[in-house]
Amino acid sequence: MNEDFVIEIKNVYVRYRDFDVLEDINLNVKGNDFLGIIGPNGGGKTTLLKTILGIIKPYKGEIKILGEEPQNARKFIGYVPQYVFFDMKFPITVWEVVLMGRLGRDKYFKKFTKEDMEIAEMSLKYVEMEKSKDKKIGELSGGERQRVFVARALASQPKILLLDEPMANVDSPREKEFYELLKKLKEKLTIILVSHDIGIISAYVDKIACLNRKIYYHDSKEILLQDLSAVYGCPVDIIAHGLPHRVLKEHD
Repeated sequence: MNEDFVIEIKNVYVRYRDFDVLEDINLNVKGNDFLGIIGPNGGGKTTLLKTILGIIKPYKGEIKILGEEPQNARKFIGYVPQYVFFDMKFPITVWEVVLMGRLGRDKYFKKFTKEDMEIAEMSLKYVEMEKSKDKKIGELSGGERQRVFVARALASQPKILLLDEPMANVDSPREKEFYELLKKLKEKLTIILVSHDIGIISAYVDKIACLNRKIYYHDSKEILLQDLSAVYGCPVDIIAHGLPHRVLKEHD
């Protein structure tokens, strides 16, 4: 395996019942890459993240995370799912939510240490939510909650951060603030962000992949028109409107 890559996926297939959800996936991600993955609903984006996490096991192909099997490398990955289900009336504080990020460090039946507290505090400060640490999580706005969930993921001190449609429940005015946070995080982490909105993420990510069962990736922001047509199942015309991604015509 190549030491330059923190994630290496080779010829991976994932099947639900008799249907291939992911087909012949090949993807290499370098350290401190900020990769955006776009594609239609049901195209396998969440499945790919769960496969990287080792929650779903492919029936064919090979995955290495930091040179290890996904199940063994999970401790190095922070994960922010699309939906975090909890009772909004449950009296859990922001501080308690972020401390949960330390549970993966063999703390299931142990008390939190001074180091745990310091890391949780630092994670809250990094997402600029330390002043809300005593608030109930249900009292926060959608954007504030997402920052807290990112802080929880950071509390595990990951080397890789996976985010699944993080803006699904966030008001538009808060989107820019959130993506600016991710841009800052990119300085210390490898980030993979799943979204269906190329117009938003293209302003922030370093590279873009298109996924709909198969993946189309050129290790850059360049997107080929034939890739978009293959992913979305119909011809696609895009007007860039000054965004920094490039949509290229077909070429050999």
